[in-house]
Amino acid sequence: MSETTPDHEALRQRVQTSLDRQGMMRQLGVRLLAVAPGMVTLALPYSDRVTQQQGGFHGGAMGALADIAGGYAALTVAPEGMEVTTVEYKINFLAAFQGGELQATGRVVRGGKRIIVTTAEVVHVAPDGQRTDCAVMQQTLVPVPKTY
Repeated sequence: MSETTPDHEALRQRVQTSLDRQGMMRQLGVRLLAVAPGMVTLALPYSDRVTQQQGGFHGGAMGALADIAGGYAALTVAPEGMEVTTVEYKINFLAAFQGGELQATGRVVRGGKRIIVTTAEVVHVAPDGQRTDCAVMQQTLVPVPKTY
């Protein structure tokens, strides 16, 4: 997002406010990098909180990051006063990495009234800036009334 309009700022605030309510994402240090209608990018830093026994990023951490990125992309197209919840997702793990961070970009494929379909691409960003594909996900979500 190269320029911030009032609408983009409101959208970013909507996503950031929801992300701030996610205890797991706070514990893992997930950061919001970009928001636009139908698109959200998040980052997850490498730490011992997200590793598997061999020291690489755990598949569960990759899946959670992809799920949240796709979910927040869906939230950007959901009506005001609504949240979204994941019904299902399918993920393919492409490679394992240590160090650096993961970045997941969720995109809306189809934003309907009853279901929203998204994809997410997860890339590993090495300390030297090299980017490598890590996982891809497809997800189905449903809009639900906000309860807080």
